Amino acid sequence: MNAYPRQTKAAILVEQNKPLVIDHIELPDQLHVGQVLVKIQVSGICGSQLGEISGIKGSDPYLPHLMGHEGFALVEGIGPGVKHVQVGDYVVLHWRKGVGIQSDPPKYLWRGNKVNAGWVTTFNEYAVISENRCTKVPSDTNPDTAALFGCAVTTGFGVVENNSNIKLGESVVVFGAGGIGLNIIQACSLLSAFPIIAVDLFDNRLELAKHLGATHVINTKNIDPVLGIRNALKDDKLDVFIDNTGSTNIIELGYKLICPQGRVVLVGVPRKGSDILIHSLDLHFGKSISGSHGGESHPHIDIPRYMKLIRNGKLSFEKLISSRFSLDNINLAIKSMKDGSTAGRVMIDL
Repeated sequence: MNAYPRQTKAAILVEQNKPLVIDHIELPDQLHVGQVLVKIQVSGICGSQLGEISGIKGSDPYLPHLMGHEGFALVEGIGPGVKHVQVGDYVVLHWRKGVGIQSDPPKYLWRGNKVNAGWVTTFNEYAVISENRCTKVPSDTNPDTAALFGCAVTTGFGVVENNSNIKLGESVVVFGAGGIGLNIIQACSLLSAFPIIAVDLFDNRLELAKHLGATHVINTKNIDPVLGIRNALKDDKLDVFIDNTGSTNIIELGYKLICPQGRVVLVGVPRKGSDILIHSLDLHFGKSISGSHGGESHPHIDIPRYMKLIRNGKLSFEKLISSRFSLDNINLAIKSMKDGSTAGRVMIDL
């Protein structure tokens, strides 16, 4: 790796519930089996990173560590055994496993001490990525659109295709219209679900939801969600309730609202120690409640499928991108997501 920079700028999670630290870290001396060195061009910020920062799953044993799991990058080096990408390839970086080797995580140094990283990180200008977290895409791919395929698109579409199994004409509530929720709505629209009811706290997100296929929108600051959902259904049944919030109250509400054969799909993760309370008898007669793990997507299969739709004018993701920040201003980007001032996906230019 002597031909490559020995250092890279990165955003580091040092302490939960604190701003990320922007600093330079040292890259590993060499690439090991299955590792790929990339120059990241664009990264998205997922709600999962907000959860990591706030400790939604409890205390973090890996601090300090790098972050980010959706991006678009240029391959600048490959380690032994790598065969699915080559130097000069453009790749989508994703957290779900694709094809290729699962390498050991890279070993970075920060101020002389180890800073942890998983198989993919995207809040750094250069990164060492596991081969199975890279999917090659055509060189003329839109970097912003490609970055979204790392999580927002593949998770959102996977939730609809694989977890919800939505059929033509089925009714859907999407509770939480952030980056993944908006992609769920667009996928529901492609499948001709009806009605598609988007629920959120922020009007700007709901306005974007309408552009992407929501037939009804409900702002819970102004409208009781139960009343709003029932008015939108017009006495019809609710087939699918998809929760992106992780709120136990909302999950319990969805379970009550769905029809006897309805499905609740959990995308958002409740905070550690928060449990849902449901009457389980209905589960024996057709109701279901299940969790999604990245939409059960297969990046090396799904990304080319969805990109084909873009090339043929069936899909567009440009409207999903609401704002852009530099890596130095990533904490402002995170704040804009938390306070609702940004509607869609926030992109970090590296």
